[in-house]
Amino acid sequence: MASQTVVTVQPMFSAAQQPGEWQTGLLDCCSDCGVCLCGTFCFTCLTCQVAGDMNECSLCGSSVAMRTLYRTRYNIPGSILQDCCSIWWCGPCALCQLKRDINRRRAMGIF
Repeated sequence: MASQTVVTVQPMFSAAQQPGEWQTGLLDCCSDCGVCLCGTFCFTCLTCQVAGDMNECSLCGSSVAMRTLYRTRYNIPGSILQDCCSIWWCGPCALCQLKRDINRRRAMGIF
């Protein structure tokens, strides 16, 4: 009679599969005033910085596709509709949130 294998430790999900979250809120401008000022007074510069950080076309930094790509990469809950609304109604805030998140993940060594 063959012996049966007994599982004593259940497999766990890796960190990449667990839900992520934004490092700062959409309206948390005071958490990084430099990014906020850049987004307010030089939106195009910040757009190029974000696109460069993500190795994408410099015209894509403030797009719904870029935000959705970032959310998907870091498993941040949300939808394309939420991304679209964020970009449409709070474009500078959404771009600043994305840049702050990139900066914080880079500082943690996970970007």
